[in-house]
Amino acid sequence: MTRRPLALTLALTFAGSLGGCGELDDSPRVRAPAVEVAGEAVDCLQASNIRSTRVHDDYTIDFAMTGGRIYRNTLPQRCPGLGFEERFAYELRTGRLCRVDTIKVLRPDGLRGPACGLGAFVPVRYAETDAGA
Repeated sequence: MTRRPLALTLALTFAGSLGGCGELDDSPRVRAPAVEVAGEAVDCLQASNIRSTRVHDDYTIDFAMTGGRIYRNTLPQRCPGLGFEERFAYELRTGRLCRVDTIKVLRPDGLRGPACGLGAFVPVRYAETDAGA
């Protein structure tokens, strides 16, 4: 009988057990609420006017601005971990956050996750929902 190290045996057992469970589902989940476009997209936001952000998923961030306006940024590529962590950081060079800039997912261990490019900032209004239905 060949003896394997315990760690290798456990790894082989775990890997083998995945075969009967079907494939892992890593398809993107878009959880952003429905919105209506409220104007033309812009390339940049003045950072000092950003009051808060809300991450909805790995693709979608809403930026709440001074005066109540909301801008939705739909990232052109999936940003792994963004929807789970729901927080990110960015560095400004000009006082504006622009579509050519990147964000970095913030992880609880203090490390930064992947860098992800931004898209255009689209002014939106949250769509009315029929709460009585």
